[in-house]
Amino acid sequence: MTTGSSRTSSASSASGTSRPAADGAGISTFKGQDRALRADRLGTGGLLLSVLAATAPLMVVAGVMPTTFAVMGVVGQPLLFVILGVVLVLFSVGYAEMSRHVHNAGAFYAYVARGLGGTAGAGAALVALVAYNALQVGIYGIFGFEVSGLFATYLEVEVAWWIPALAAALVVGALGWLKIDVNARVLGVLLLIEVALVVIFDLAAVADPAKEGLSLHAFNLDTLTGAGLGTALCFCVAGFLGFEQAPVYAEETSRPHILVPRVMFLAVGFVAVFFAISSWALTVATGPSGIVAASQKQSAGLLFSLTESRLGGTFTDVLHVLFVTGMFAAMLSFHNVVARYAFAMGREGLLPAAFGRTTGTSGAPGTGSLLQSAVAVVVVAAFALADDKPAGDPTAPVLHLFTWLGNIGALGVILLMAAASLSVVVFFARRGSARAQAWRLAASAIAGVALLVIAGYTVKDFDVLVGSGPGSALSWVLPGIIALAAVLGLLHGLFLRSRKPEAHARIGLGNEAFQLDKAAESVS
Repeated sequence: MTTGSSRTSSASSASGTSRPAADGAGISTFKGQDRALRADRLGTGGLLLSVLAATAPLMVVAGVMPTTFAVMGVVGQPLLFVILGVVLVLFSVGYAEMSRHVHNAGAFYAYVARGLGGTAGAGAALVALVAYNALQVGIYGIFGFEVSGLFATYLEVEVAWWIPALAAALVVGALGWLKIDVNARVLGVLLLIEVALVVIFDLAAVADPAKEGLSLHAFNLDTLTGAGLGTALCFCVAGFLGFEQAPVYAEETSRPHILVPRVMFLAVGFVAVFFAISSWALTVATGPSGIVAASQKQSAGLLFSLTESRLGGTFTDVLHVLFVTGMFAAMLSFHNVVARYAFAMGREGLLPAAFGRTTGTSGAPGTGSLLQSAVAVVVVAAFALADDKPAGDPTAPVLHLFTWLGNIGALGVILLMAAASLSVVVFFARRGSARAQAWRLAASAIAGVALLVIAGYTVKDFDVLVGSGPGSALSWVLPGIIALAAVLGLLHGLFLRSRKPEAHARIGLGNEAFQLDKAAESVS
């Protein structure tokens, strides 16, 4: 349970409700300060910027959107972002309501545990740890490649992609030990600058459209036809990933029951509108009839080609640099999330107890941060050793590290969102609140079904997503990593239930478990 400004007594813990404490109250964890994330570190702005940084707006506009147009041939990508925005708002309705009752850095797995039980929670915990690690580490591939490209272009120096990737891993790891509000400021500056540059491009595209003018054809329903629609959904949903992280920081906000729901809705709304407009701007700049051909020709260079012709070389050079810093911001954001999941799991016995402690005056989950940094360094090093291509060949870092791990992570998070939707329904139904929360539960159920459909398309078309071909073993080995994580997590949960029932009962409770311990000791 959250510390600082939102606390729960043992009685309210049992009912799943929370109430704010009086101002000035101290750390409420029974185990001491080193088992609690520091409260009151994030307000609405800091939390929103931390969450939105993970969506990497410039990386989505420059990378994901042209790839989706090129590979899937679906012109109606702007409409897809609107549709997905509606689905994720429906998801957020129940998810946000759940966040008012459960304040835990283990967000997804804590919600699953509260709704579906500790064993399911243990399975979700390992899936979350693997998925968010994959998302974070995967970005190092494209980051390293882009930085090496900048060195070659502007300094005429050949640098292997893995050198800047490993350097970034060290910097991200160092920042992960700082106060979360310091991280939020770093993320906020980088995010605001890249959003501003994309908005400038959007305005330039509208001011100087292709021969078809300001066509709204990309929003027509008839653009959502063809065999590539399901896979296009998979690509587009990846652009939203990050908004669901808000509850991870609940223990570090001043008023989690208010700020977390607010930030989730703001984040979903912003991402849906921003990406719908930006993808539409791409169709305006090339013409709806030419966007697929232009994307196939230019690939990830499409945005930069369009800005150079409209805004000049200097603006495009700045955009290239901000493309890199935006990826860095996303890496830092995902790093913070992984560290907090590891902290929550260590605090509840799903990982060794050392992970459930915070570090020094910063209150950061230092051991979890070290774990994520170690995973990043090992994986990047493994891909670097396997890379026998010349320095300028993106095959290993982009088409392997970024694409493989990015899609593994996206699949894991989509499945976690579907599981969380089901958990919301069960959580409130078991507490006799089904009638009072009927419309929220209906929204969660609809979103859960839609997310399962998207997950099904993701698995079905995984060979297309990773570019491996229909006969490749990668089409089942890579999604199998998420399945393996779920199975191992469930087995761990079953082991705890049979051998350590007290530990099993704590799963998903966070600091509330410490309050129950304190109450039990006072009774005895």
